[in-house]
Amino acid sequence: MFIEIEADSTVPIYLQLAQQVIEGVAKGELKPGDSLPSVRAFAADLGMNMHTVNKAYHYLEEKEFIQIVSKKGVFIHERSVREATEKDTDRLKKELRPMISEALCLNLSTDELQALLNDIVRDIKEGTR
Repeated sequence: MFIEIEADSTVPIYLQLAQQVIEGVAKGELKPGDSLPSVRAFAADLGMNMHTVNKAYHYLEEKEFIQIVSKKGVFIHERSVREATEKDTDRLKKELRPMISEALCLNLSTDELQALLNDIVRDIKEGTR
């Protein structure tokens, strides 16, 4: 899996890293049980601070995308791909609301928003950006 960090992005680096791991799971590039590098090794590979990788890992662990097993390593969580709970749906709704509000301010129609969503899903499934 290739990680690409945009240093001049408004999205924090730890979140860019976490989002790319999640996308790797969504694309099937990372599967439950796959191991990820240690915090130290990942930070060295990416040329970033260990605290940044640690923050990304804790974010991913909280959302059950990874499991950190003491003295064994970091693994893609067995529940990384699962049926959404009501709590998951509520969280996603809350996170999407500001972006949809911005899209509406840009006069995107419901059909245009649906087409945009379909394009993104297709891009993820086909492995494009």
